[in-house]
Amino acid sequence: MAKGGYRGGMPMGGMNMNMVKQAQKMQQEMLRMQQEMETKEYEATAGGGMVTAAVNGKHELLRLAIDPEAVDPEDVEMLQDMVIAAVNEAMRKADADAAASMGKLTGGLNLGGLL
Repeated sequence: MAKGGYRGGMPMGGMNMNMVKQAQKMQQEMLRMQQEMETKEYEATAGGGMVTAAVNGKHELLRLAIDPEAVDPEDVEMLQDMVIAAVNEAMRKADADAAASMGKLTGGLNLGGLL
């Protein structure tokens, strides 16, 4: 074993201090970005605008607007489907924005389960 207890003469399994600093900076930026994403709102509509849903980056439903014309007591299932479609699309928008933001931060680097 080399002096100082390092194999191969490289500290921390091959990571130099510059890499450690870069990793710490990326981690801080990821936390800042995550906090920012959690406060963003994403909106989607369904049924030609009859139902509008808004969610935040934490996947919490913030608002749900239903046009009174969409309420047909004879066809509750259609209204339910429109609500589900609007909420799911708003969630997809939030996920796509989060993925795009993380991609910019990591430069497309796949960090596996780290994110």
